[in-house]
Amino acid sequence: MYDARTTYLADSVATVGPARLLTMLYDRLVLDLQRGIDALAAGDRIGGAAHLGHARDIVTELISSLDVVAWEGGPRLMSIYGYLLSGLIESAATGDVVKARECHDVVVPLAEAWRGAEATLAASAQASRAAATSQGADEIGSTMLGVA
Repeated sequence: MYDARTTYLADSVATVGPARLLTMLYDRLVLDLQRGIDALAAGDRIGGAAHLGHARDIVTELISSLDVVAWEGGPRLMSIYGYLLSGLIESAATGDVVKARECHDVVVPLAEAWRGAEATLAASAQASRAAATSQGADEIGSTMLGVA
């Protein structure tokens, strides 16, 4: 059954741009990994496997959406995703908290890098909009004053 929170989250995901969606996926990946690590460390293999399974689903989605030929880092990122997928499967199946931590340690810097890239894109887009708005206002003002 859907509740208001589920509907809100679904709407939030459906209305964000690709850069924000990517950072949202990475944020959730980090959270799932941390929850899985905490559960495994507490001896809860079932809970740990559930969180690591969700992390695996996110990595699978990242793999399916990565265009390896779109940029030169694509093949390397795909290799990292493959490593993460193997590590998540292994740690969930065996309860290996060390392997789960290794995956977490790989994901955190990637998440930070994507957040930085998103912030840079947002700042660039905002500057472009401001410049276009300013230029448009100047053109309108010139036209209204009869100045070419």
